[in-house]
Amino acid sequence: MADRSRLDEAAIAERLKELPGWSRQGEEIRREFEAPSFPAGIELVVAVAGAAEEADHHPDIDVRWRTVRFALSTHSEGGLTRLDFALARRIDGLAAEHGAR
Repeated sequence: MADRSRLDEAAIAERLKELPGWSRQGEEIRREFEAPSFPAGIELVVAVAGAAEEADHHPDIDVRWRTVRFALSTHSEGGLTRLDFALARRIDGLAAEHGAR
């Protein structure tokens, strides 16, 4: 089972340095992507949904036409864990595969 221990401030700051485009807002990390089209944005959401199911860790997702926003937090721990940063890296890869920037 994945480590769901809450990260301390130093660990969060270090991991954020490795994820350009992601920012911290309270107990979440967030990133916004612009897809090349509305259908491409929806395909990205479907791909992220599959990755989230595999990880048993689910982001908050907001779709506004071609803009797709992701917010990650480990709600059961009340903050950020390794799971959030691992899924953020996976989302970055999937976004690139779907032409989102």
